[in-house]
Amino acid sequence: MTMPRAIVFDCDGVLFESKGANLTYYNRILGEFDVPPVCAEDAERAHICHTAASAVVLASLMPEELLEQALSFLETLDYREFIPFMTPFSGMIEGLEALSRQFPLAMATNRGRSVSHVLQDFDIARYFSVVVSSRDVPRPKPYPDMLYHAAERLAVLPGELLFIGDSELDWQAARAAEVPFVGFGRSFEGSARVTSHDELVARILDGTTSAS
Repeated sequence: MTMPRAIVFDCDGVLFESKGANLTYYNRILGEFDVPPVCAEDAERAHICHTAASAVVLASLMPEELLEQALSFLETLDYREFIPFMTPFSGMIEGLEALSRQFPLAMATNRGRSVSHVLQDFDIARYFSVVVSSRDVPRPKPYPDMLYHAAERLAVLPGELLFIGDSELDWQAARAAEVPFVGFGRSFEGSARVTSHDELVARILDGTTSAS
């Protein structure tokens, strides 16, 4: 594979194990409106909480007549209340440090306002030249808008990026944008898979991130 000119990371599931934080966050909103919570065992609904943009998540969990109120209530929450439930993956900081010395890095996440708190509280903002959230584009992942926006701000072509993601939404966005993709912890058709940040760094620097 040709060496990328810039690397784009998803946030949840790639940089952090954050399923507990996201479930707690959305269950806080559901509880405000007496809607039953989402349990971790409810794999399909829990997965939506972990991967989709907030408007999409709430539209799938809330009665339609409560959706507008729920979106308004969401704006009043301070996500820093939920950050203690997030855990950085092993080697993540060291990986960002190593890669940022050789490549401009970007983040493309379906998070909204909360991404700034995550970057600040874990002191990783300095590694990213560009951060694209669901608030920065017309359409969140699985649409390609975030990757196009990141490429434009990094002054590279989309095909010169390498996108690291863990969900179907990430993979679909990469395919739509024709951006090379690496699955973090999961296999996706036609894409390489890595299981750790140490492996990711080694494969990027060796130029072996194409599917095998």
